Amino acid sequence: MSKKPSIPKGTRDFSPAEVVKRTYIMDTIKRSFMQFGFQPIETPSFENSDTLMGKYGEEGDRLIFKILNSGDYLKKVDDTLFSEKDSGKMTAKISEKALRYDLTVPFARYVVQHQNEITFPFKRYQIQPVWRADRPQKGRFREFFQCDADVVGSKSLWQEVELVQLYDTVFTALDLKGATIKMNNRKILSGIAEVIGAQDKLIDFTVALDKLDKIGEEGVKNEMREKGITEDAIEKLRPLFSFTGTASEKLLSLETMLANSETGQKGIEELRFIVDNISELKLQSAHLEIDVTLARGLNYYTGAIFEVAAPEGVAMGSIGGGGRYDDLTGIFGMKDVSGVGVSFGLDRIYLVIEELGLFPDTVSANTKVLFINFGEKEALYAMQAISQLRTNGMAAELYPDNAKMGKQMGYADKRDIRFAVLAGDNEMAAGNYTLKNMKSGEQETLDFNGLLNRLK
Repeated sequence: MSKKPSIPKGTRDFSPAEVVKRTYIMDTIKRSFMQFGFQPIETPSFENSDTLMGKYGEEGDRLIFKILNSGDYLKKVDDTLFSEKDSGKMTAKISEKALRYDLTVPFARYVVQHQNEITFPFKRYQIQPVWRADRPQKGRFREFFQCDADVVGSKSLWQEVELVQLYDTVFTALDLKGATIKMNNRKILSGIAEVIGAQDKLIDFTVALDKLDKIGEEGVKNEMREKGITEDAIEKLRPLFSFTGTASEKLLSLETMLANSETGQKGIEELRFIVDNISELKLQSAHLEIDVTLARGLNYYTGAIFEVAAPEGVAMGSIGGGGRYDDLTGIFGMKDVSGVGVSFGLDRIYLVIEELGLFPDTVSANTKVLFINFGEKEALYAMQAISQLRTNGMAAELYPDNAKMGKQMGYADKRDIRFAVLAGDNEMAAGNYTLKNMKSGEQETLDFNGLLNRLK
C-alpha cells in the first residue's frame, strides 16, 4: 500500500470554504488600502540572497529559507570547505537565492531599484505570501500572507494619523469591534533609558519591559538584573509597571518622568500629535492606547510603534503592527528616505473572526442552485436557464451525469446547496421550472423570470 502523502510542517491546505473566507478578509483590507490612496505592487517570491541576508539580524538570517542552486550545486565547494562542515560558509557557495522572509526588505529593494519611476511620497500596499523557517504554533506558520501598507518619502505625522484610521476602517468593515491599537515611540524608550542611566542597555531593558504582560513585574525585574541593569535604574522604572489612565493622562505622566530628556520629550510631542488628532477625528470601532512597554522592532523603528490587540476575551497574539523607520532604503545605498507602515496579520484575523462567529452568511463558496440532470434534452433545457442565471450574477450549475435522483439530491445536500431545480417533460412543455428549497423541502413551479426573482 502506498504511503499517504503529506505537506511540510507549518504549511496548510485550504478548503473552498476557507479560501472564500480568507479572500473576504483580503478583499476588505485591499478596498481600505485603495480608499486611503495606497497603490499595489508585487515582488518575486524569491530574491537574491544578498538582498535578504544580514537585514534581519542573526536570528532572522537563520529563519530564511535558502534555495539550492540548480544543477550540480556542490561543484563550487572545494574539499577543504566541505571537510570544515561549516554550513554558514558553505551556504554562500551552494545557494544564491532565498524565499522572501517579509515584504519590507523587498519593498526597500523595489524603491531603490525603481526610484526614478516612483512619485514620492510613495504609498504602496502589498498582499503576498512570505516564508520563515520558524517553529509552527497557533497563529504562526512557515508560509503565510502579509498585508502591508507603507508610505516612503514623507516625515509628516499625518501619515501615522492615517494609519491609525486605516486600522480602524478595516476592523470596522470586518465587524471586528473592540480591537485595541497600542502605540509607543522609540524616542520615548530611548528617553527612559537615558533618565535611568541605562543608555548602553536600551535593547536589554526594552526587551524585558515588553514582556510585562507575559511574565509580570517580578519577571521583568529579574530579567533586567540578569542583563546587568542596576537596582537604582529598576527602581526608577517603578511607575511604568502600573502605568494607567487615558492616552492624554499617560502622556502627561511621561512628560514629568522624562523632563530632563530632550529625546523623550520629542517622542511625547510626536505621540501627542497623533493622539490629539485622532481624538478630533474619532475612531469608529477601535480604541487607541499608549503602551510604554511596547518595544517591537526596536532595531528597526525610529519613531512611532504600533501593535494591534484582538478584542477582549479572544486569546490571540497581535493581529497587526508597524511603525516609523527613518532609513529603510539606506540598506541599499539610498539614504535619508523616511517611511512608516503597518501590517495586518491575515491568519490571526481569520482565527479571531472565526472564533467570534463574525463571517457574514453571504461569505460562501457554495453554488446557490443545482439543476437536476434527467437526460440529454432536459440537460440542454437546464443549461439554457443556467447560462441566463450566470449572466445575472447567480452561481448555478448542472449535475453532470444522468444519475439516480437520490444521488443528485445527496450531492446538493453534501455541498450545502440551498436550491435544486427539476425540469422534466412537463416543465419543458410549459416553459417552467420546479424549484425545491433543500432546507424546508418546499417546491413551487415558476417560469424563468419567477425563478430568477425567487433566487435573488
